[in-house]
Amino acid sequence: MKLSTKAIHVGHDVDSLTGAVALPLYLSTTFERDPDGGYPRGYVYTRLDNPNRMALEQSLCSLEGGKAAAAFSSGLAAINALLQGLSGGDHIVVSDELYHGTVHIIKDIYGPWGLQATFVDTRVPELVQQAVRPNTRLVYIETPSNPTLKITDIRAIAGIARAAGAKCVCDNTWATPILQRPLELGADLVIQSTTKYHGGHSDVLGGALVSKDDDEFFARIRMIQRIGGAVPAPFDCWLISRGIQTLPCRMKAQTRIAAQIAAFLESKPQVEKVYYPGLASHEGHAVAARQMDGFGAMLSFQVRGGREAALAVTGKVKIITPATSLGGVESLIEHRKSIEGPDSRTPDNLLRLSVGLEDVEDLKTDLETALAG
Repeated sequence: MKLSTKAIHVGHDVDSLTGAVALPLYLSTTFERDPDGGYPRGYVYTRLDNPNRMALEQSLCSLEGGKAAAAFSSGLAAINALLQGLSGGDHIVVSDELYHGTVHIIKDIYGPWGLQATFVDTRVPELVQQAVRPNTRLVYIETPSNPTLKITDIRAIAGIARAAGAKCVCDNTWATPILQRPLELGADLVIQSTTKYHGGHSDVLGGALVSKDDDEFFARIRMIQRIGGAVPAPFDCWLISRGIQTLPCRMKAQTRIAAQIAAFLESKPQVEKVYYPGLASHEGHAVAARQMDGFGAMLSFQVRGGREAALAVTGKVKIITPATSLGGVESLIEHRKSIEGPDSRTPDNLLRLSVGLEDVEDLKTDLETALAG
């Protein structure tokens, strides 16, 4: 099956009891045992497993082309479980630009527990190779990166990780499997914040890890998921599963609109720089064109005039909403540095834009008016 077909049908079997076409919602926290103490239906307790979570994980696995998947209550919960799968004294190589929450987990939670981390520009394979140590267990990349959409060559970095006996992990949230399939490019694990494009409507939190192999390391992640308890509720799984059914068409439509917005912003004198891999001016354009099936619906841009000028734009838009997060049907804009904190290396005048499904001309007018002051 092609991806669009998988998104609609995998994990969405017709209910055998009622014939319902839509996936039922199973809110029960516990499941009946047989007189002999067994669980013939396969379910014990919802923290351990649930029909809605099983359906979601089947769908995620199918879309990413993996052998195993684990759904979590948020994207950060998925990242947390990944790092908990390591041991004290292990070393990881990490992209030097990625979601700030990931940086906090690595430095502030697992650093004191003995996790060693080296942050490098993963766009340069030689730097990754130089950073590898005998105790390196993970090479963690995010591509496109948050917030300036740096592009890492997944195949090249996965090769370095494999040669070192480490796993390559790719945060694929901004691309989703509709636009980029890291496991097919050599990565061992994929991270998704399913809060974003999978859910697609800014109304549910979720995260996931999908593995190329159902191996010992993933068995440990599965144990951490079930015993640690950071699992999504059945209704959250149901919402994300429903969102996945329209993920391909939403992702493709939002990508088309974003490409037009990026070109529009690049032509504006009030804009200093636009970060979007679909633009020929983007330094990662060639790599992105090679490993992606579209350039995504996220972009960022720097406003001439510094921080105050950038913040002024967020206060003048009328259709685009100034808010954190991304991937919903509505367009969102955010002054990123004020979210990331004083240690952020993000430029003071940078705005991040999540392009939704509004009419492209309405979005252009809204941005033009805001930029004009």
